[in-house]
Amino acid sequence: MSAGAVAGLIAAGAFVLLVLLLAVPLLKLGKTLDEATLAIRKTHEGAAPLLAEAHTTVANVNSQLDQVEGITKGVSSMTTNAAALTSLVSATVGSPLIKVAAFSYGVRSSVKKRQDAQAVVTARRDRRSHRRSH
Repeated sequence: MSAGAVAGLIAAGAFVLLVLLLAVPLLKLGKTLDEATLAIRKTHEGAAPLLAEAHTTVANVNSQLDQVEGITKGVSSMTTNAAALTSLVSATVGSPLIKVAAFSYGVRSSVKKRQDAQAVVTARRDRRSHRRSH
């Protein structure tokens, strides 16, 4: 065998060794891709029921929101009616009550002034009689 043939055999052996060394990571990468494909398939299969449940949940929430909207409209109507009733009662009862309160204040003020005036007159009379007696 010549030196060229030995070099060719060594080169061929090195190439076979290189192919074998590269084949191991490629085989592992193939298994990893198979596992990833399987995981994606399972995720896809599991997502369909989740999406169906999410759709059902959203439909239920929408129906509940419709009911809440009806309740809100009813409360709004009641609030408007209560405001109108308050304003009516205030206009009907409030004005006469204010007049009665003003009248009673005037009567109390007059009575108090009259009592004060009578007290002053009585005090002057008592002082005069007290001076005359001394």
